[in-house]
Amino acid sequence: MIKTIATEKAPAAVGPYSQGKIYNGVLYCAGQGGIIPGEGKIVEGGVQAETEQACKNVGALLEEAGIGFDDVIECTCFLADIADFGAFNEVYAKYFTSKPARTCVSAKDLPLGMLVEIKVTAAVE
Repeated sequence: MIKTIATEKAPAAVGPYSQGKIYNGVLYCAGQGGIIPGEGKIVEGGVQAETEQACKNVGALLEEAGIGFDDVIECTCFLADIADFGAFNEVYAKYFTSKPARTCVSAKDLPLGMLVEIKVTAAVE
């Protein structure tokens, strides 16, 4: 059975998708950016502020699934400008202390003009 994860503590989907799905003990989350939940606006302050908000949004989805950052298996991270890699890592490292597997790539454009997007897969069991 597939379970849908939804919380008002993370931004609502900006398209025809779910915030997350659990299947076979694995949580698959939609990418989270620096969008302020309930407002639909990107947090101001640049890449570090957006990374902080994106991590908080990921945390809200993990919490809704009854797990935490230590349960994350893999992350895929998108940066609008790869030159922001160092500044992104400074914030990312505060949250993902268990150092899950990760891919970080530069994307030409991200939805809504975001600078950062983080997608995670996590163990629920």
